[in-house]
Amino acid sequence: MRQDIEFNAEGTTLRGWLYTPDAGHRPFPTIVMAHGFSAVKEMYLDSFAEAFANAGLSALVFDNRNFGASDGEPRQEIDPWAQVRDYRHAITYARTRPEVDRERIGIWGSSYSGGHVLVVGAIDRRVKCVVSQVPLVSGYRNILRLVRADFIAGARAQFDQDREARFAGNPPAILPVVSADPAAQSALPTADSYQWFTETGTTRAPAWKNEVTVRTVEMLMEYEPVTYIERVSPTPLLMIIAAGDHLAVADEAFAAYNLAREPKKLVVLPGGHFEAYVGPGFEMASGAARDWFVQHLRQGVEQSTLTGV
Repeated sequence: MRQDIEFNAEGTTLRGWLYTPDAGHRPFPTIVMAHGFSAVKEMYLDSFAEAFANAGLSALVFDNRNFGASDGEPRQEIDPWAQVRDYRHAITYARTRPEVDRERIGIWGSSYSGGHVLVVGAIDRRVKCVVSQVPLVSGYRNILRLVRADFIAGARAQFDQDREARFAGNPPAILPVVSADPAAQSALPTADSYQWFTETGTTRAPAWKNEVTVRTVEMLMEYEPVTYIERVSPTPLLMIIAAGDHLAVADEAFAAYNLAREPKKLVVLPGGHFEAYVGPGFEMASGAARDWFVQHLRQGVEQSTLTGV
């Protein structure tokens, strides 16, 4: 059902898993998927991929460059545009696999990569279906919600200092992804972020590291996937938004959904950002994504396949 894979992303080797259904005949419709901000594939992407495979879909899961099992330098640095390009490299690789129906490719992303799939869906017509879960849609407005206004100037000064240090040949400056102290500097300064990343990293993903480069946050502030959302159409788009999301900011995501053109669908989860990955929130989110992919990539499937029984 699952095999390790690796592929070349213009000189950088990315690694992950390929899931295929236990029943049915290849080639299968296939979902390309990667995780969000600093997260690695072991942080519940296996659960989503299994849900898709149980519905007769293949799933190609990979670690973002510079993280987890994938190569790339500098380590622990998130360049959103490099990650967008890597989704496209993953699609290209998937289309070479004999298990994959090259004309029926969907993409799934969550949190930061929930923004990436809006961009990829808008610019790559090889994509036939998009699911964007608890997405970040505006890096700048997200930072303004998470960081006190009187701290913004200091953050910009830190970006400039880091740029000058790198120019002088020094390694990139590092800051924690999360911190137990909400007043301490971190990339994701919310209590639920600290709880989820530390607990999930301990129990499921020892490869996860609580650090990113300072430049990661600077690039986050520059990234605006919402500007692409009108261009996803005519590719079908499902957005899954958590009503209590204060990390990716639910009202920004709702506003982005209103800008999207048909065909589109909105599913609203109760609770916060991280409840999409476990428990009832996961069941609701994975089920909605599964059904959307089945509807648009597997026309005419039997109801028993749709429900995974």
